[in-house]
Amino acid sequence: MRSFKLVISVLIASAILGCSDSEQSSIPLIEENSTVETEDFDFEKMMEEFTNRPILEVLTIEAIDSTEDDDLIQLVFDNLSLKIEDDYENSHLTISKLSPGRQAIYAIWLVDIEVNNGGFNQFYFNRQDYFAESAASGFELIGANEYAELMKRANKIYKEQELGERQDGTIEGFSESYEDNPLNALDSEFYNISEDLVSLQVQFIRKNKEQFID
Repeated sequence: MRSFKLVISVLIASAILGCSDSEQSSIPLIEENSTVETEDFDFEKMMEEFTNRPILEVLTIEAIDSTEDDDLIQLVFDNLSLKIEDDYENSHLTISKLSPGRQAIYAIWLVDIEVNNGGFNQFYFNRQDYFAESAASGFELIGANEYAELMKRANKIYKEQELGERQDGTIEGFSESYEDNPLNALDSEFYNISEDLVSLQVQFIRKNKEQFID
């Protein structure tokens, strides 16, 4: 299960990265099953630390080694986001030119954000399946086999049933696309997967640092 700190990071990063009109609803909420004690939690301090976090244009092995596990995925994702700059519509082209490890972390991040907020249907609506295949291979690459299998099933359903045809680009169409959508049944499976997605990503980054440095 992700840490509270990482959930906060995902939430804020989603807003910072900038979203299209159809993507603005994808900013995730704090998970209801979070096990973190919040009574003594200083939210303002966390926000300040996040806002002032180092965002490295050049990522080095030294930076990876000196970053705590809780902050490592954020460090990598921030670095990848700088490579995209403001060209989010073509982000898939930019990311596809990077190492398999970087592609994996970026795609996994997007799937995790979208599915935890609005299910697989929202992921495909916002990402137009650009990162669907790289997410499936990314899950496999880091050893998240349950996630990989589920992602492959979702991709197959999305393609074979031509679910993209349900979308007309409007919020109304997006809401209606949930009706009798076969992807809905996969959402609860995603939420209940036992694999520790955060730990698997951190372990992969630490073991394959050369794939993440500039």
